[in-house]
Amino acid sequence: MTATFTQVTLFTDTDGRARFREQPIALTEGKPAAMLSPLMPSGGLQLRHSPVGFRSEFHCSTDPQWVFILGGQMEIGLQDGTSRVFGPGQHFFSADTLPAGARFDPRVHGHWSRQVGPDPLVTAFVRA
Repeated sequence: MTATFTQVTLFTDTDGRARFREQPIALTEGKPAAMLSPLMPSGGLQLRHSPVGFRSEFHCSTDPQWVFILGGQMEIGLQDGTSRVFGPGQHFFSADTLPAGARFDPRVHGHWSRQVGPDPLVTAFVRA
């Protein structure tokens, strides 16, 4: 049996709305004591510090990117009213880009994010 890493993905569904899904990434490289995924290309790393009380408006991801929570907690809210909270050591792949040819409508597209809890939010963004 091949070990896997669970990739949580925030994506744009066929109706233009952001949703979450989970999918496995096979860890086919490395050794039994340190299983690795195949090497993935990246387009740069960006770090962010968001103070207590931070909250964004609805927006889409400009470019697909991995989001890693380094400190604090981040809540991601969707148009359908659902949300997920991610804490230190957790991640998601943000790929809810605006559909081709669409004009951004904050009642339909995207997600919002906010800092949750008593600690500032520290994140690392790795462009895909």
